Amino acid sequence: MSAGFGTKKISREDLPAGQVLCEYCTAKCCRYFALPIETPEDFEDFEYIRWYMLHDRATIFKEDDDWYLLVHTKCKHLQEDNMCGIYDTRPQICRDYTTKNCEYEDDWTYEFYLETAEQVGEYTEAIIQPKGKSIRSRKPELLAVI
Repeated sequence: MSAGFGTKKISREDLPAGQVLCEYCTAKCCRYFALPIETPEDFEDFEYIRWYMLHDRATIFKEDDDWYLLVHTKCKHLQEDNMCGIYDTRPQICRDYTTKNCEYEDDWTYEFYLETAEQVGEYTEAIIQPKGKSIRSRKPELLAVI
């Protein structure tokens, strides 16, 4: 029985011998995919990232200086019990994936994470000065001499 159906989530260290961690998990790894993207270097690169973010269920994260496009979408073969419906014929990337360093625990965070196109715009403005524009506020008018 999986974690989603009444089985209490246990710690990784308390996994009983002969059991699989996936039986206690909510299948986080089957609810998204992440693709590496080029490290953005200029305004145009960040505009592409902003465009990605205008699409539903897309986010961006950075890990160890590598950038990723993360698409929050469930695998069509994930069953209601959070187990794989095509386990014996699953893709090689799934076969290579192990629970050794998986996201089973709920205490992990991204070092850098963008969720909206607006965040991308603000980040871009903060690190890249658009041509002909200054990041400084405009010079205030001089006060009248009385």
